[in-house]
Amino acid sequence: MRLGQCVRYFLFFALLVVLGAGTPDSARAAPYAAIVMDARTGEVLHSRNADTRLHPASLTKMMTLYIAFQAIERGEISLDTMVRISKKAASEPPSKLGLKPGQRIKLRYLIRAAAIKSANDAATAIGEAISGSEAAFARRMNRTAKALGMTRTTFRNANGLTERGHLSTARDMAILGRHLLYDFPEYYNLFSRRTADAGIRRVANTNRKFLAAYKGADGIKTGYTRAAGFNLVASAERGKVRIIGVIFGGRSTASRNARMAELLDMGFRRAPRSAPLRKPAPPVYAGASPSVPGGAGKTIRIVTAVKKSLRPLPRPAREPVQEPPKELLLAMQDDIRNAILEAQVETMAEKPPAPEAPAASADAQAIGEAVAVAAAPAHQERPKPAAAVIAPRPRPAGEAKIVLASIAPEPRMFDDEPEVVTRISTSGGRLWGISVGRYDSRYKAERVLLKTALAEMSTLDGALRKVVKGRQGYEANFVGMNREMAEMACRRLQARNIACTPFGPS
Repeated sequence: MRLGQCVRYFLFFALLVVLGAGTPDSARAAPYAAIVMDARTGEVLHSRNADTRLHPASLTKMMTLYIAFQAIERGEISLDTMVRISKKAASEPPSKLGLKPGQRIKLRYLIRAAAIKSANDAATAIGEAISGSEAAFARRMNRTAKALGMTRTTFRNANGLTERGHLSTARDMAILGRHLLYDFPEYYNLFSRRTADAGIRRVANTNRKFLAAYKGADGIKTGYTRAAGFNLVASAERGKVRIIGVIFGGRSTASRNARMAELLDMGFRRAPRSAPLRKPAPPVYAGASPSVPGGAGKTIRIVTAVKKSLRPLPRPAREPVQEPPKELLLAMQDDIRNAILEAQVETMAEKPPAPEAPAASADAQAIGEAVAVAAAPAHQERPKPAAAVIAPRPRPAGEAKIVLASIAPEPRMFDDEPEVVTRISTSGGRLWGISVGRYDSRYKAERVLLKTALAEMSTLDGALRKVVKGRQGYEANFVGMNREMAEMACRRLQARNIACTPFGPS
């Protein structure tokens, strides 16, 4: 009897084991873990088993896509690169896009299929296109995970299919989701698309139910395998608050989504309405490394940054004004004196001389003083100017005043000859200028002149700001420059994308 009972009990327990093996995956409990994080600051608002190493399933594709975005940014590959599908990629089990061995397809379509449909064949093809093989790509994934601070994650493949040692944690996946959000905001919208064109067909988002049901949800990634259960990394934004939630080991899609909604609601209640945005620091580039076997990736093009800014040479020091030759000065004096004599003779012929010389005017006094000072030799002490030197004749109304240039005066030929006080020009040829545009108001022109002067103080030092009103508006000019200064100033301003036109004496 005892033997028969033992046999019956054994058969009963064996039957239970067989029935348990046939239980649907959704009813088999996988280890559960969860975390809720304030995306703005990285603060953890709730966690449960957040550091337990579990199977990430297709959450793995978040890292595959992160590396793809990184490779595009660094010029290793482009969105329009034609990727040849290998037999290994084409043979991956579902979910899949349906790629064929030898088929060629653009990288952009593979990225859409991996992000939206969670296609395993597309993820494998991405890894092979970037690193040459899936094994080499997995090593790059682990280097990148370490650089991101994912301390308890080990990847073995690009798609997340169950493999020994392919493990991660809820905390590490929250860190990865936060980096995807802030490191590549230009690509983040992929995760919120309900459908997308994947080249050979249109695919639907595996997370579309949660995106439609939860207010503010815009990603990120679902995952499921028999060993992992129903996983989800979700992000939602309401106002200025953004929350990231992670679930490992959900029992079904519906229960997982309901639990995620509860976690995100908890996050929005606990997170402050206003918090400083502290984006995560970009990781150290962990791409192809010669020291890592198989780590050399395929380089499509090389992007180099400008390391040295080519700037114009500094302007030369101002040269001292050179005096003109003595011959030229003597010739100028003769011409000036002849012109004075002719004008004086004509005037005396037209009008009789005045009976009495009027008192010296202020102009005549200044002329006389300057003549006395200029006539003294350089090595002697200059005489003090007299109160009045000459008494010039009165100038009739409307008569033109003659302004002439000369050096030191010669002895007078006639007693009534007026003295002309002049000096050598010290302009140094500063008859050039530059124009930085024409504007519809004087205020705008003056504002541009001021901004330009502040931006290029070293070149425009000594130049005068001048607004000239014309028929077509107000022209903003810098004047008082020589030709070399004007041309150099324009070269420097044009290097700053500031319009500039030099002009000289007409």
